[in-house]
Amino acid sequence: MKILMLNYEYPPVGGGAAPITAQLCEHLVQQGHSLDVVTMRYGSLPHTEVVNGVRIFRTPSWRARPDICRTGEMATYLLGGRKPATALAREHRYDLIHAHFIIPTSPLARAIRRRTGIPYLVTCHGSDVPGYNPDRFGVQHKLLLPYWKRLVRSADALVSPSENLKQLMLSHCPDLNIQIIPNGYEPAGFNPARPRKNNILLCSRLFPRKGFQYVIEAVKDLTLDWQVHIIGDGTYLEQLKAKADGSKTPVIFHGWLDRDSAEFRELYETSSIFILPSEAENFPTVLLEAMSAGLAVIASTAGGCPEVVGDAGLLVRPRNTDEIRRQLLRLIADHALRANVVKKAAERVRLFSWQTITQQHLNLYQSLIAQ
Repeated sequence: MKILMLNYEYPPVGGGAAPITAQLCEHLVQQGHSLDVVTMRYGSLPHTEVVNGVRIFRTPSWRARPDICRTGEMATYLLGGRKPATALAREHRYDLIHAHFIIPTSPLARAIRRRTGIPYLVTCHGSDVPGYNPDRFGVQHKLLLPYWKRLVRSADALVSPSENLKQLMLSHCPDLNIQIIPNGYEPAGFNPARPRKNNILLCSRLFPRKGFQYVIEAVKDLTLDWQVHIIGDGTYLEQLKAKADGSKTPVIFHGWLDRDSAEFRELYETSSIFILPSEAENFPTVLLEAMSAGLAVIASTAGGCPEVVGDAGLLVRPRNTDEIRRQLLRLIADHALRANVVKKAAERVRLFSWQTITQQHLNLYQSLIAQ
């Protein structure tokens, strides 16, 4: 099968959906399929290269940072990508196109289908669904909603990684046919047996909706023999640093770290507790990452977090400092509870193996081609 994969973000650039796209591509290649990716170029990255059997084509863009892409910068992906992506489609006659993100990526897939007749499916990832991330995209979502509805109704197939996000899409277009395929997880080779330190780990892009401010508020008046370590960068970094100033429990900011770096691995393999207190999430693989690394997880009840965690972690309501503090102190005090949570987590992550998730995608691809 010859597949054209579209995503405006692809490693080493981008957030959670970028590695998800790359891992899906690489597992498809391992099963004998041909994968081309059209993504946006950043910095000195090569215009074309082959990584783990995947051919990557990068189009010119105005992207200013590797970790964050603003709305105007996203638009340059469409402007720069249409001509080369269409040329590739005409040359290689792909069996299908798989676009990641309704906006900004699916308009490119739709344009290629108009010119070539190649069917396409779209996987949504969260912020591309109106109502998911109102603090960052509320105005854009309101303005683009009519166009968004046309886009989702134009796709030959739609995929949501979580039931929660599917229901949000259906609230705008009840007639949509949406298939749920969870994000897969590629074990990072963490050593969960390493001795643990009294570290509490948080990792994400730093926006208010991620809820890290509530963790800082939960610990700042506690004199704990623990430290909070935050991995990530973003628009909310300076405000978080200000909130952490004077905290009785030390809060350490590491900035953005490459997932292959020694520092990233050290923090995951030696920390004891991981917290994701988000106000909105789609299907956060960062939780699977923490669970596979042997951390006891506390996550919010928002979005797809409960679908990921199941009974292998503790849940708190969003924006609830008291619940975070209570569950954190509970895990700190109860070593048996911590060990039980970690054991269940190691079993649960197997449900989201890429072998299973890749086959679910292939089943959908084959049904789409057969139409």
